[in-house]
Amino acid sequence: MNEREFKDRTLQLGLRVIRLYRALPKSGEAAVIGKQLLRSGTSIGANYRAACRGRSPADVLSRLAIAEEEADETLYWLELRSKAELVHADRLSPLMKETDEIVSMIVASIKPLRYRAQPTATDDNGRARSTKPCSAANPKSKI
Repeated sequence: MNEREFKDRTLQLGLRVIRLYRALPKSGEAAVIGKQLLRSGTSIGANYRAACRGRSPADVLSRLAIAEEEADETLYWLELRSKAELVHADRLSPLMKETDEIVSMIVASIKPLRYRAQPTATDDNGRARSTKPCSAANPKSKI
């Protein structure tokens, strides 16, 4: 999936969250949870777009981490809504699946960036040596 497709996917998720929010009952607890869901669900795409415009690898990593947190929080509010029976679980299931997939894709994007961002150290002779774990340096390693 490319950047444009993922931007669209997060935008569609935000729109689905907005539609869900509009359809919620007007009770006090539904309103509180609904606003939390609305905030986190619509900020995933905004933070991903900000990451795409990051000024440095550290900036991109930071913004992707925020998008990951918001996506995970959205999943929490959807789960809470389902468990509290504020919305029928069948209605939330596809939205929860999509949110979970987005979390997984963001995490998959973050992992190589974190690996590349790890510092290298020098040995006693001033030669660079990796501080990365052996299993990360060699993906086939069992250790």
